[in-house]
Amino acid sequence: MFAAFMTHTWIAGTLVAMVAGVVGFFVVIRRAAFAAHVLPLGAFPGAAAANLLGVNELFGLVAFAGLGVLGIGQLERWGRREVATALWLAASLALGTLFLSMTRQYSQQVYALLFGEVLGISEAAVVSVAILSVLAIAAMAILFRPLLLDSLSPELCQAAGASSRRMEIAFLGVLAISTAMVLPVVGALMVFSLMVGPASCARALTDEPRSAVLLSVGLSLATVWSAIALSYLSNWPVGFFVGTLGALSYTAGRIYRRFAHPSAALPGRETP
Repeated sequence: MFAAFMTHTWIAGTLVAMVAGVVGFFVVIRRAAFAAHVLPLGAFPGAAAANLLGVNELFGLVAFAGLGVLGIGQLERWGRREVATALWLAASLALGTLFLSMTRQYSQQVYALLFGEVLGISEAAVVSVAILSVLAIAAMAILFRPLLLDSLSPELCQAAGASSRRMEIAFLGVLAISTAMVLPVVGALMVFSLMVGPASCARALTDEPRSAVLLSVGLSLATVWSAIALSYLSNWPVGFFVGTLGALSYTAGRIYRRFAHPSAALPGRETP
């Protein structure tokens, strides 16, 4: 489990968990769980396009995740956010189907991107994940105060001179980068669990935002590390364990909140 060939796995998993923990906190309090589910699936066609063009699939993931932010932002102007997000998901999956139909040499990569393949991650992929991790965490550090204010009270954010729409686009941009880097490790179908499960549990355990972020990171690390170990021992997809442990984290947080603090709630866009 701790052999030399597993070094890249532990490094990439740790970086992914840290980013997911930080970004996941805002995913929860901004009620952006649907976007956290759609953006990685919407970025999925980018990997197929990159394969057709013969370039690094991570470039395709980031590019299509960025297009997802622009597409959702534009469609949101014409209707509700959840409708815009759903429309982008349908369009991107249709495009992904087209790209996949144009190649016969993509089955293993498709499986890895859907369910994760952290045990086979390369050194080049680790470097890319590290760079994106630094960018995502730096962006969240800069945006933390205004984004928190906008999440808790958009009206106060506007009164303070910060545009709520710009905060939304900036957050979706960071979410897009985060999901693009997480996707090859835990898989498109399990990004949602890693982003939402530990963060939701952390928010249920404490109402102090900074403490909740740190706790979310800790729970994300525990989830990914446990998933890697269990995947190594069982030879089952790491995404399966990430999804299961993420769901258990969410359930545990809700049970604790319900019985320990039945009337407590952190003010904001989402209540437990």
